[in-house]
Amino acid sequence: MSTAPRQLTAISADGSRVHAEVYGPQDAPAVVLSHGWTCSTEFWRAQIRELSADHRVVVYDQRGHGRSPRAAREGHSTDALADDLEAVLAATLAPGERAVLGGHSMGGMTMMAAAGRPGFREHAAAVLLCSTGASRLLAESVVVPIRPGRLRTRLTRTVLGARAPLGPVTAVSKRILKYATMGPGSAADRVAECARIVHACPRATRVAWSHVLAELDLEAGVRELRVPTAVIVGTADRLTPPVHARALAAALPDSLGLTELTGVGHMSPVEAPEAVGARLRELVDTYVRAENKEAAV
Repeated sequence: MSTAPRQLTAISADGSRVHAEVYGPQDAPAVVLSHGWTCSTEFWRAQIRELSADHRVVVYDQRGHGRSPRAAREGHSTDALADDLEAVLAATLAPGERAVLGGHSMGGMTMMAAAGRPGFREHAAAVLLCSTGASRLLAESVVVPIRPGRLRTRLTRTVLGARAPLGPVTAVSKRILKYATMGPGSAADRVAECARIVHACPRATRVAWSHVLAELDLEAGVRELRVPTAVIVGTADRLTPPVHARALAAALPDSLGLTELTGVGHMSPVEAPEAVGARLRELVDTYVRAENKEAAV
C-alpha cells in the first residue's frame, strides 16, 4: 500500500471485532470499500493507491477475513455483514458525514443487506456495486461449464463449498483461480495477486460464508437501496454473471446505470482498477463534493 494507514477496530453489534484501515487526508471526502468472499483489505490496493492522495479511503476486513477474527457459527449471516458495516461507518466517519460506499461481490451484498439500516442511511451518499448479485447465485453461476439446471446448481454448491484446503499458491492453483474468477486475458501479476489474497483466507471462514451465499436472497434489500447506485460487472464474470448486474440496475430505486467491462471476470477491482477507481471518483465528485459545496453556501 502507498502510505501507512491509520488502523482501528470497530465493535459490531454482537461484539465481533472488525479491523479497519483509513488512508489519505482526514479532511478529504470519504470512500468506504467492502471486499468480497475470501478476500481482504489487500483487494483494494489499486483503489487505495489511486484515490488516497485526495480522498479518505476506508477499508475493512469482513469478519473472519484478513485481520478480523472469525465470529461464532451463528455470526455468519447477511445481518452480521450489515452490522459490521454500520460499526465501521460509525467508527470512521463523523456523525452525519456522507461518503461513497463501494462493495465487491459479498461486499456489494453487504450494501444490500444494510440498505435499510439507520447507520447506512446516515452515511451513504452513493453506492458502487461491483460484480455482485442479490439472489440465485448458485443457479446463475457458470463456473461449472454445463447447461443450467439442478445438476449444475448442485455441482456449483459442491465446488464453492468445498472443505478441502486451498494449500500454497502454485501454477496449477493460479490457473484454476483464473478460470473461475478472472477474465481470460488477465495479466499474470494480477492473477498472482488474487491467488495470494484468496489462498490466505482461512478454510473455516471460506466454508462458513459459502453456506450463507448459497442461500442468499437480498431482493428486498435492493429495493431499500434508495441512494444513487451504480453497477459494474465484467462480461466474463463466471461467479456473478452479468444477468445479476442487469437485474440490479433495473430494480434499484435510484439506478445510475450499468457498466459492462469487456473481457473482465469477477475480480473487477483488480482486473480493471482504472475503471473502478474512475467510477468511485465520479460518484464522490457528484454526490459528496457537490453536496458539501451546497451545504457551505
